[in-house]
Amino acid sequence: MSTAPDGSRIRPLLVQRICYAFGNLGQAAFYNALSTYFVTYYAAQTLFAQYERAEAEALIGVITVLVFVIRIAEIFLDPLLGNLVDNTTTRFGRFHPWQVVGGVVSSVLLFAIFTGLFGLVNTNKMVFIVVFIIVFIVLDIFYSLRDISYWGMIPALSSSSHERGGFTALGTFTGSIGYNGVTAIVVPVVAFFSSVFAGVTGESQAGWTGFGALIAVLGITTCLAVAFGTTEQDSPLRARAAESSNPVQAFAAIAKNDQLLWVSLSYVLYSVANVATTGFMIYLFKFVLEMPNSYSVVGLIAFGIGLATTPLYPFINKRVPRRILYLAGMAFMAAAYVLFIFFSNNVLVVFAALVLFYIPSTFIQMTAILTLTDSVEYGQLKTGRRNEAVTLSVRPMLDKIAGALSNSIVGFVAIAAAMTNDADPASLTAANITTFKTAAFYVPLAIIVASAAVFAVKVTLSEKKHAEIVEQLETSLGGEETDAAGE
Repeated sequence: MSTAPDGSRIRPLLVQRICYAFGNLGQAAFYNALSTYFVTYYAAQTLFAQYERAEAEALIGVITVLVFVIRIAEIFLDPLLGNLVDNTTTRFGRFHPWQVVGGVVSSVLLFAIFTGLFGLVNTNKMVFIVVFIIVFIVLDIFYSLRDISYWGMIPALSSSSHERGGFTALGTFTGSIGYNGVTAIVVPVVAFFSSVFAGVTGESQAGWTGFGALIAVLGITTCLAVAFGTTEQDSPLRARAAESSNPVQAFAAIAKNDQLLWVSLSYVLYSVANVATTGFMIYLFKFVLEMPNSYSVVGLIAFGIGLATTPLYPFINKRVPRRILYLAGMAFMAAAYVLFIFFSNNVLVVFAALVLFYIPSTFIQMTAILTLTDSVEYGQLKTGRRNEAVTLSVRPMLDKIAGALSNSIVGFVAIAAAMTNDADPASLTAANITTFKTAAFYVPLAIIVASAAVFAVKVTLSEKKHAEIVEQLETSLGGEETDAAGE
């Protein structure tokens, strides 16, 4: 029977897959709650409901700027966090401790910001701003540690590329459920807790607090499942990853990996467009279609499509190269934006556009994740060092960039388009609607086109090329072991 580094027995593969997949259910739900619905919580009205309109809008602007600055500043921290994970040595493994610490701390702090820092927002706004900055920075750091250790763990769970693909597919599958599930439940969950604890219909502080508590509990439960339900394994291929590296080497590993950088640029452009449009969707239903109660259908569409398409990716990818899947997905999204632009007042066409918008999400995200994972070996071939967590720390870094830009766009456009503080849809002018559509659809369409162009021209790390790189590395490492044995 094989054993883990801490001497424990390695858990059955099925158990590990289930626990690993369950982890991203909570992680993706957390990310959507923070990147999309925390903005809705403070930009629409609820967080600053006790203030006059002008003062509330000023506070919305301050929070929007602060979130943007904090997230952009922390981008430079993620490679250092990846380096920290890579250099972690405990009897529980390299990644498991950060699943527990990162998951629990970030979940508790998420709950705190959905309470208005336990009512501090209503007692002293200056103290609230200062404490909010500290809490948000700590929250983001610990969420990054959880995210980096989650995806960086894949090479530690198995040395088989087939099994790694299985872990990635399952994590993406449950991630789709978690992310889109939040979109489906947010309105009824907030309304339920508002009714139970505040006795009101619709949104309230109590409603959003209940929503934050639900996401926090899910986040803690799922990170513990990964930590205690999976087993990190030792292998000769991972020996290089065990060598200590310093922060300078962490940044150098990223800078020298051109394929990592080009995939990252394409993916972050996609993410900015995707997250921004998702964030604006609730405003589309509330102020343009004037059907706020139908917004949950957005989540149901995304949820259903995710369930249907994610399991198909490995089978389709056997016949269709990732490159084609990625670019075809971009074409689907471009078509969706055209429908949004010209038929935003027609709910049936909007639903059709949502189908086109969400169908390619799995294929784009899975292709990006697998290409980033393959860039570990590409970077190892170029630099002679294997950096697992450092390389895969780029993904949460990209999510932060996308979240920061998207949050800023949504926050400021909500003010510019007069879609704050329960504004009457009938009061919106044609200029307000144009401002909204420009930010929600026109600009994201241009970004998607740019993303596709970068991938088509610059990304050359195909499945075939990666296989050749792995073969070359194995031959090289085998030769080094032979030389060492002969000395």
